[in-house]
Amino acid sequence: MTKGKDLDDIAAIEQAIAKKYGKVAVKNPKSGWDDEKEAEYLEQQKKLAKKLNSVSEDGDRVQLDGVFVSKKLLNKKKTNRVCSYCETYSFKMVDDLYMMKFDSCFECYIQYIEGREWKIKEVKGAE
Repeated sequence: MTKGKDLDDIAAIEQAIAKKYGKVAVKNPKSGWDDEKEAEYLEQQKKLAKKLNSVSEDGDRVQLDGVFVSKKLLNKKKTNRVCSYCETYSFKMVDDLYMMKFDSCFECYIQYIEGREWKIKEVKGAE
């Protein structure tokens, strides 16, 4: 193929794309970019970097078992992640609700509690 034939094919493809999707689809992204937009973009990047740095510097760090941890993390309420039925530790997000409400993982909820929630609430209320 000759170079002219290739350029004709490219032009035909671009025209077909522009016809189907609009002229924006074949527009060069750099065509709307100028020095003013570049300066605005760089300023936004600087603001974002300052914000991220201030967030990371805000939290006071405390040494806990040889590791520095943010005080914000230490103030969070600790939840028990051990199922009271099968005694396994769960990292699964699906277990969060069942751990908080019934002290069980999802599997144990299905096996032991589902359909008997009112009995479990009565037992917990009596304690």
